[in-house]
Amino acid sequence: MLQILERFKSKYKHLEKKGLIIEGMVVVDHARRQNALSVSKPFVFDSRLIPKKFDGLTVKKRIVGEMPIEFQLDRSQPDWHKREYIWAPERFESFVDRCFVQIKAELGEDKMTREEMLDALCFGDFEEHKIKTQQMIRSGKVPAYKSSGKKLTVTQ
Repeated sequence: MLQILERFKSKYKHLEKKGLIIEGMVVVDHARRQNALSVSKPFVFDSRLIPKKFDGLTVKKRIVGEMPIEFQLDRSQPDWHKREYIWAPERFESFVDRCFVQIKAELGEDKMTREEMLDALCFGDFEEHKIKTQQMIRSGKVPAYKSSGKKLTVTQ
């Protein structure tokens, strides 16, 4: 296991300059003895650069740092997740539309399109995430997105 971690560190060390933190190995299922590689990244990070699996292990990604206002929810309320789905596709679209220029600058990609930004920020494939979210809404696993009504200003 440690050899896999060392190979992962060696292969993805260059992403540390972009904010990736390689945390190490974590147990994801004690009963089945399943481990995973754990990494942290800032919200504005090209998730397509991190594999979903590496040498047979799942790569668990978590976000560190402040979230954009589109994703800031009041998690102190009981059952907040039954009222709002933090990863609603509309939140990603709203953020990208509001901060288009800033995101390109942070990712260092001047020619990045809106679709590429959505893929980069949204787990690697925005359209796949959108379809999966629609299925979860239909099956009652997550609530449908409701706009907060707040007017967000575009940052250039």
